[in-house]
Amino acid sequence: MNQMTSEERTELKKEVEPVIKAAIGWALTRDFDTLYNIIAPDEDFYIFNPDNESTIIGFDAFKNFAESSWRRPDFHGTRFETHDLRINLSEYGTTAWYSCFLDDFIEVGGKESGWEKVRWTGVVDKRAGKWVHTQMHFSFPVE
Repeated sequence: MNQMTSEERTELKKEVEPVIKAAIGWALTRDFDTLYNIIAPDEDFYIFNPDNESTIIGFDAFKNFAESSWRRPDFHGTRFETHDLRINLSEYGTTAWYSCFLDDFIEVGGKESGWEKVRWTGVVDKRAGKWVHTQMHFSFPVE
């Protein structure tokens, strides 16, 4: 396997970026098919949230959470934006990791809530030609 050229790295980052953003953006259209297709169906997939009780380990736990929380008819993604998104690639372009600051807002039962400038990091892996998230981490800076 040969190392990638600079141009190949740039092209792969262009492939990865929409997959990263879809992990949040799916909620704007409630596209659960997209959501489930960009998450690794692994028992060791995980999401660390700012509070410990919201940590999710395993695809099944993730899907159960999504179905019980986000599938509700009164849940709607309203807006999101990434700031300073950085994408890094492994030597041969099969794994990428990212970091950014995220604004993510939802509405539940007519009330808006969300995160502003939360730190968001994650890892995506290329499997059978498609990129999937294997882990995510959200945290708030402590000043």
